[in-house]
Amino acid sequence: MILIDAPLIPWRGRLWSHLVSDTSYDELHAFAAGLGVPDRAFDRDHYDVPEELFQPALDAGAELVRSRELVRRLSAAGLRQRKVARSRPS
Repeated sequence: MILIDAPLIPWRGRLWSHLVSDTSYDELHAFAAGLGVPDRAFDRDHYDVPEELFQPALDAGAELVRSRELVRRLSAAGLRQRKVARSRPS
């Protein structure tokens, strides 16, 4: 299933949502492409989606969930990709 959280993350003068799949990355990539989300918006396990694509995502079948629920379901599906900690130079 495709999941999206509300557009609450401010960045570059816009609000952003996270778009994920709790089924597969293939499902996620196909859904994002159908919305016209560029490949560069993919970040490890989700797409960053601007607020103007929020309603079209819902109209296309994405389920609105809270951010915590989105992360929980992504993790439960084994699709969560955590950031790798960067070591600081000595």
